[in-house]
Amino acid sequence: MSKKKSKNTSSTIALNKKARHEYFLEDKFEAGISLQGWEVKSIRAGKVNLTDTYVIIQNGEAYLVGSRITPLNQASSHVFCDAERSRKLLLNKRELDRLMGARDRQGYSIVSTAMYWKQNWVKVEIYLAKGKQSHDKRDTIKERDWAREKERMMKHKV
Repeated sequence: MSKKKSKNTSSTIALNKKARHEYFLEDKFEAGISLQGWEVKSIRAGKVNLTDTYVIIQNGEAYLVGSRITPLNQASSHVFCDAERSRKLLLNKRELDRLMGARDRQGYSIVSTAMYWKQNWVKVEIYLAKGKQSHDKRDTIKERDWAREKERMMKHKV
């Protein structure tokens, strides 16, 4: 019998930390993403930026807008590499209907928060989200600081 070697590397490719600050994240979805060959090579090299990305739905299909995958220098010269093109998300019909309904009827936004490897596929984590007001952002910061202070007090007390 042969044992498989497990890698201790993280499967996370890129994070959108700004989304957690700007939105109340509610329902989570996992979507595949349609990529070209040069994009996969760039993703393996870690040349991805998800800041300010969001999802639009057109003609019954979801697209990731605003993501940037920087092409490598070794990319083929006969392929036009558009770093900021809209990339199709692979969701089933039920998930698309749920996203469209929440967006249209309840005023939700659809934001992406992470890109990661799942086995040998690239997946995108998207959320239905409501925008935060500035006072909500301040409350979140206060709560986080208070939790950190409580941990420090408990640590020194024991």
